[in-house]
Amino acid sequence: MGTDWIEHRRGRDNELIGWMEPSGEGFVAIDLLGRRRTGIVDWLSAEETLDELGIGYLADPHELRLDDGAWLRVRIAEVSPAEIRVRKDDWGDMAAPQLYYTVPFPVNDDQLRPLTA
Repeated sequence: MGTDWIEHRRGRDNELIGWMEPSGEGFVAIDLLGRRRTGIVDWLSAEETLDELGIGYLADPHELRLDDGAWLRVRIAEVSPAEIRVRKDDWGDMAAPQLYYTVPFPVNDDQLRPLTA
C-alpha cells in the first residue's frame, strides 16, 4: 500500500471500500485487493468508481494459482493492506476441512483472479 493512498469510505456506514492514489494532476481508484480500477481520473470519477464497485466482489468466487500451477476455486476470507486470506471453496459443506492460503497485498492477477466460468 502506498503511503500516499487516500482512504475512501462508503458514505452510509463509513465502510472502507478502497483508496485513491494521487497521480500527476489526478487520481487512480484502487480496490480493497490493491488492484487499480481506473487510469488517471479526477477525484469525483475515482470516488464514483469505488462507490459503484462497493465490496460485493469480495463475496464472488475466485481462483488461486497453487505452487504446481493448478488453479483452485477459493473464497476471500479476509482482506487487509498486510495480506489477503482465501479459503478453499467448500460449497457450504460444514464437514469439509477449512483450507486457508495467504496471498500478498496488493494481489497479483496471475496468483488470484475472479472466477470466470
